[in-house]
Amino acid sequence: MLKICGFIVDKRNLFFLIFIILAIFSAFSRNWVSVENSLAAYLPQSTETKQGLDLMEEEFITYGSCTVMIANVSYAQAEKICSDLKAIPGTFSVDFDDSDKHYNNGSARFDITFDHDENDDACLVSLGKVKELIAPYDSYLSTTLGNIQSELIADEMKVISALVVIVVLTVLLLTTQAYAEIPVLLITFGAGAVLQMGTNFLLGTISFVSDSVTIVLQLALSVDYAVIFLNRYKEEHRDKEPREAVITALTKAIPEISGSSLTTIGGLIAMTFMQYKIGPDMGIVLIKAIFLSLLSVFLLMPGIIMLFVPLMEKTKHKNFIPDIPFVGKFDYKTRFVIAPLFVAAIVAAFFIQNHCPYVFGYSTLNTPIKNRVQIADEMISDNFGDDNLIALVVPAGNYDSEKKLLNRLSECKEVKSCVGLANTEALGGYTLTDGLSPRQFSELIDLDYEVAELIYAAYAVNDEDYAKAINGLSSYKVPLIDMFMFIHREIDEGYVTLDAETKKTLDDAYRMMNFAKEQLQGENYSRMLVYLDLPEESQETYDFIEKIHDMAHDYYGDGVYTVGESVSQLDLKNTFSRDNLVVNIVSILVVLVVLLFTFKSAGMPVLLIAVIQGSIWINFSVPALKGDNIFFLSQLIVSSIQMGANIDYAIVIAGRYTELRNTKGRCDSIVETMNASFPTIVTSGTMLAMAGILIGRLTSDGAIYGIGQCIGRGTIISIIITMFVLPQILLVGDTIISKTAFIMNMPIRTKEAQGLNHVNGIVRGRINGVVTGTMNAIVRGDISAFVEAGNITPMTEDEYDKTVSSMPMRIAEGKQDKKEGDDSVS
Repeated sequence: MLKICGFIVDKRNLFFLIFIILAIFSAFSRNWVSVENSLAAYLPQSTETKQGLDLMEEEFITYGSCTVMIANVSYAQAEKICSDLKAIPGTFSVDFDDSDKHYNNGSARFDITFDHDENDDACLVSLGKVKELIAPYDSYLSTTLGNIQSELIADEMKVISALVVIVVLTVLLLTTQAYAEIPVLLITFGAGAVLQMGTNFLLGTISFVSDSVTIVLQLALSVDYAVIFLNRYKEEHRDKEPREAVITALTKAIPEISGSSLTTIGGLIAMTFMQYKIGPDMGIVLIKAIFLSLLSVFLLMPGIIMLFVPLMEKTKHKNFIPDIPFVGKFDYKTRFVIAPLFVAAIVAAFFIQNHCPYVFGYSTLNTPIKNRVQIADEMISDNFGDDNLIALVVPAGNYDSEKKLLNRLSECKEVKSCVGLANTEALGGYTLTDGLSPRQFSELIDLDYEVAELIYAAYAVNDEDYAKAINGLSSYKVPLIDMFMFIHREIDEGYVTLDAETKKTLDDAYRMMNFAKEQLQGENYSRMLVYLDLPEESQETYDFIEKIHDMAHDYYGDGVYTVGESVSQLDLKNTFSRDNLVVNIVSILVVLVVLLFTFKSAGMPVLLIAVIQGSIWINFSVPALKGDNIFFLSQLIVSSIQMGANIDYAIVIAGRYTELRNTKGRCDSIVETMNASFPTIVTSGTMLAMAGILIGRLTSDGAIYGIGQCIGRGTIISIIITMFVLPQILLVGDTIISKTAFIMNMPIRTKEAQGLNHVNGIVRGRINGVVTGTMNAIVRGDISAFVEAGNITPMTEDEYDKTVSSMPMRIAEGKQDKKEGDDSVS
């Protein structure tokens, strides 16, 4: 390890070059990642929403659209604006009339449909023209086209990130011992953050949640690693030269930091077990962020420290973090009161948090700020009401069943309106799927009856209905939309010729019908649009979705799908219980294993996990008591992060207390533990808490708002509990911890060799000869050697006994071989 760390320090310019090259590459590659803005896209494949979305993408075209509301206009002005909107290139239709659905309270609503697929960039061009036209008015625009939402979130996160940096600078200013330590820490973190953003493209597509909050959480979760290494360096620098101090500090920091990161990674691993794929998405991105932060600390930071050594020496200042002996004394005096009270509190919190009002959509969430899209949606909703749309996808080909189903749906009081091919008006009062005879068709488009008969005969032959083609054409009825599609195809292929006026009528009708057909009828499935007079998220809505299924099943049997915000929220609700249970169990088990090997005690991990799990339950009891709705994703993600990250605070206190109990009493041990642990906890905890609070207060997205709010509140609760509850539990459980301690021993075999040998391992015994290599040992006898990157320190017999007793191996009892009168130990 010394050789490796020496190489890292001595070849620091090489690592500087590597990181600079990677940073330049990341500046370009960060733009290669795709960001998914839909939460529904991460639903399991087994859910109805996911299957229905995939099916609709294959079968139908969804044209781009937007809704525009212009306030404080007269109806005459609104009509003029409607005409101007229709004249915009790429606009297929603009729905506007004098009903209260489109003109109300001096405000006009225009429902605009573009002549291109919603994924076509041509829609964005037309949308830009719409924005230009309505700019002079008091206007509000709502659309799902483009990446408006993600762009707004990105702008918000820039502000949040800047404020978090200010918080970090303030905290580091108070907790460091030299002003020049701050740039060392910031450069290290900055390198990890840049590499994190630049490597996201390797994952292909990430969610907007991961894209938004990862950098802030990376800072809050991993800044500890750089602080630990820097503190190690300062300890070693007290009696070593800078190079030697950095090398020694790095050898000690690598296992310590790696062990600390395991609990955080363990909590994040739990997220990858979620059915709802946004959990694995965010878990993988954050785990990658932790690994890149570790690489920055281990490979880049040693060189940066060497670079800033002169400045750190010149800019030293007094320690601003005071000792807090009163906390340790309070903890000791209240150990028999606080411990049982906390047990009662977490039992109560467990039952209370079970009633937390989780929601699965944004409609009932109130974020602290609103972006312009949300403001537009609210204004349109306040003036014209909400549209809760459900797409009903059924097997194609049966127009009669479709018409009957649409009629039944229209009769339901929960339905505002419903649209399908079977009830969409075409020409002359006929719907698109009404069957027309040759006589009716000829009268509809003013076509000679003989020509109509010829067309119908050709259709019958094409449809292989030869009986109708030969005899019975007068009673032969063909759905209007099918006949128009057939005639247009025949005209294009040159089989049918019509006069100019009839052809124009046919072309206009075909354009409208084909537009409807592409949206409502695919090769294998048809789509009906059902507008509900129900809120997006309620049990009544979920029950009616089941009723829609039952009605559709009467006509189509299986193979029926419903898709919409309400259906998506129902699917999310159904996956939540399983995901919540899995995340909690996996995060506890992973962290338990790490703690078991860290403390070598069965009792200690249980106590620490009980403390942090208790803080998680208390965290989610707060919204339950306040009645505040909380987005379900907050529970799944924050419980993992809180278990993985906040457990570090408990580890710091428990580790220090266990170490001090070997030499001191309980009271002195806990007082000194709290004094020593406070700077670490206040540094890391303040950063994570403030990062969460800022995210929760300065974002307009419901999911990100909930995550930030719960992380901030949860971290504050964890800090309070680890400072004012955990010490009492350690004091009361002292006996349990010691009784459940275990030692992992390996059998020892004495090895003998002569001549030239290479020795590698923990050694105890007699060696006569010349030693060349790296040693970390106790030698009883005479030493005459050149020592590089270390020193020789005399020991007393008491120090020897304590050191040997703590060594990770057992030595069989026996007589010590030493020369008479030789009591020196080094």
